[in-house]
Amino acid sequence: MSRTSKNTPASDKESGFLDQTLRPGSWAEYIGQKNIKDNLHILLSAAKERSHPPEHILFYGPPGLGKTTLAHLIAHETGAQIKVTSGPAILKVGDLASILTNLSAGDILFIDEIHRLNKAIEEVLYPAMESGTLDIIIGKGPSARTIQLDLPPFTMIAATTRIAMISSPLRSRFSGGVFKLEFYTNEEIADIIRRSAKILSVEADAKAIEEIARRSRFTPRTANYHLRRCRDYAQIHKKKLDIDTVEKALAMLGVDQLGLNNADREILRVIMDKFSGGPVGLNTLAAALSEEQATIEEVYEPYLIQLGLLERTPRGRITTNKAYEHLGVKGSGKLL
Repeated sequence: MSRTSKNTPASDKESGFLDQTLRPGSWAEYIGQKNIKDNLHILLSAAKERSHPPEHILFYGPPGLGKTTLAHLIAHETGAQIKVTSGPAILKVGDLASILTNLSAGDILFIDEIHRLNKAIEEVLYPAMESGTLDIIIGKGPSARTIQLDLPPFTMIAATTRIAMISSPLRSRFSGGVFKLEFYTNEEIADIIRRSAKILSVEADAKAIEEIARRSRFTPRTANYHLRRCRDYAQIHKKKLDIDTVEKALAMLGVDQLGLNNADREILRVIMDKFSGGPVGLNTLAAALSEEQATIEEVYEPYLIQLGLLERTPRGRITTNKAYEHLGVKGSGKLL
C-alpha cells in the first residue's frame, strides 16, 4: 500500500506547498534540459570567477517545464537572495522602483510572466538592466524633474510562456542568454516521478511509474500532479500503487492512454461531429466550444498537434486519421 510516514520530514513539508516540496534543490537533482544546464554552468562559473553577479537571463517555454525552478537553482548555486514577483503584480512604475531600490548587491530579481508587464514599466527596466540606474520623474508639467538613482549590481531572471509578446528591446537586454525549455522525454519524466515518489515516501512499482510518465504530456508538473492523485487513490482504497491503481485513478480524472483529458477530447469531437473533421477556423471552433480562443490555441492545441491528432492549416483546424482511431470514430463522425 502507498504510505507516507507521519514522522518523516517530507510529511512535515507536505503541510505547506507540495510543488515547492518536490522542487529540485541542486543541479544534480534537476532532471532534463541538459543543454540549458551546461550553458548556465559556464555562465555562473565565469561570473563567480570574476566576483560579479551573472548577467540577466530569460527562460521561455510552455507552463510546467521548470522555468521557476531554474531561477531558484541559480540563486542557490550563487548563494544569492532571490526576490520573486510577476508581470501582473507590478501595476505601476512606483512598484518596480520600490522593488529595485530594495535590492542588495548580488541579489536576483525573478519576474514571472514578464510578457504581461505594462509598457511604461518596461521602459524603466531598460536603464536598470543595462547600466544599473533608475530614472524617476518627480512632479508634473514644467516643474517636473528627473533624478537618477544608482542600483546595486543585480541579476534579473525572467520567465514567460509567450516570448513573442516580449518586445525586441527588452529581449536584447538579457545579455546572459535567452533559453527555451523543451518538453521532456518519457524516460526523463519517469526519473522525475521516481524522485518525487521517494520524497513523498510513496512506493510505486516500475510499470506504474512508466504509465504515469506516458500520460503526463511530457511535463514534470503534470507528472507530479498525476503521481499525487494516484497516491491518494491508493491510500483511500488501501491498494498498492501498481499499474492497475494508476489506470483506475487516471480514468477517474478523465486522463486516457495518450494523456488527453476531457477538454482535449471535446475539441477533437466537436471538429469531427460538427465540422466533418475540418477545416474549421479558430473563431468558429471557440464559439462551438464556448471557450476562449487563446485558451484553445495556447493550452490545448500544442499537445494535440505534438501527438499528431490535430493539424493547423491556412484554412483552419483539421483532425487527423490518428485522432479518429484514438477516439474510435469513423470518418463520418459516427462512433464505431
